[in-house]
Amino acid sequence: MKKPIQPDIEKIINQLDDKYEKIDQDLDDHLEGLLQSKPITYWDYIHTDALLSLQLPRTSMPDENVFIMYHQVNELLFKMVLWEIEQVAHHPELTVDFFSSRLGRISRYFDMLTSSFSIMQEGMDVEQYMKFRKTLTPASGFQSAQYRKIEFASTDLINLIDNRFRASIDRNTPYEHALEHLYWQAAGKDYHTGKKSYLLSAFEEKYKNDFVAFTKEYNTINLYARFKSLPQEVRENQKLRDAMRHYDYTVNVTWVMSHYHAANHYLNNGEKVVEATGGSEWTKYMHPKYQRRIFFPDVWTAEELANWGHDV
Repeated sequence: MKKPIQPDIEKIINQLDDKYEKIDQDLDDHLEGLLQSKPITYWDYIHTDALLSLQLPRTSMPDENVFIMYHQVNELLFKMVLWEIEQVAHHPELTVDFFSSRLGRISRYFDMLTSSFSIMQEGMDVEQYMKFRKTLTPASGFQSAQYRKIEFASTDLINLIDNRFRASIDRNTPYEHALEHLYWQAAGKDYHTGKKSYLLSAFEEKYKNDFVAFTKEYNTINLYARFKSLPQEVRENQKLRDAMRHYDYTVNVTWVMSHYHAANHYLNNGEKVVEATGGSEWTKYMHPKYQRRIFFPDVWTAEELANWGHDV
């Protein structure tokens, strides 16, 4: 005997019918397709086999696998950060609770990234690293396009300009010119001759057009721009300001310094600072007191801004 359709099931069927009718689709076709589909599994949903096949070391050093997987995890977390930023940037009616909660998520991702540097600093054999790192030349973590996009989507472009050139650049400056004076250009550019290292020129060849388009998109909807567009009473909300301060300091001081110390562990042997694989002058490029990367200047006091990065 066939069971009668329960009211709750009938309600779902009607909702499905409405859903597919709105996109000019036949519900019967989709239900018939459902009959043929296989149950989902964890490994199919996560694509475990594909994920675990992405580690392709260039040497026989066991710890190179640690290095590769660590950076792949970083890139996945960067993607999560960009997804949260995108939600804030495009939110039609931004509220304190939504803004703060998304900043909290982003900060937790970077808190995780910060604490994970112990994997790099304590989890790899120094001798192995100093051998396999030579095969990475001229690649560098500097070339993470997602991390650059996180910066572009977090603040106004002027706050990412090399501190030496900020006075000569404003909102009317062409994007291409502004990109030539970003703080991270200092990692691979001779400002006297204009010559760029292969590290930088290859990076720009791959991503410059994408970066120009991305900075144009986020020019008025980056996190700092969205904050400044809010009513004054909202901008003064302590919960929101605390969330912004935590994110700003976490990304531009805490995380950066954890990276700095991990690099120092391997590249500074006490006698001579070893050059980074990409050839960058990493000590000055990375330390926050030199480039003064600050996403949200409005939420810091004048004294805090003046002493940025000096207490680490």
